Amino acid sequence: MKRRLRPVAVALTLFLAACQRPENINPPADLLPREKLVNLLTEMHLLEARVENARLTPDSARALYLTQQKNLLWQASVSDSIFQRSYRYYSIHGKDLDEIYSAVIDTLGQREFRMGQKK
Repeated sequence: MKRRLRPVAVALTLFLAACQRPENINPPADLLPREKLVNLLTEMHLLEARVENARLTPDSARALYLTQQKNLLWQASVSDSIFQRSYRYYSIHGKDLDEIYSAVIDTLGQREFRMGQKK
């Protein structure tokens, strides 16, 4: 019985040793700065709201959103892969993503306030 458990124990030990804690993961070389990610996420949430309000069929809405998202990233000189890697890195570090989304919410709140003043 002990002979059968030994390979499992060794494999489990090697697996756990290979795992890195989120704090130890090196950031990608092309990591977006937080400010730029906040701006992109803010614009993406506004884009999503505009597409939802367009009352399109789900397929058309998704196609429109993806096209506009690609344009947004292109205008910001950010590739989709850089955006995805940066978002994934910050999401692994939960505190970082919380701070980023707090800034996104604050930015959206400020825009909403300014729009209310213009009316």
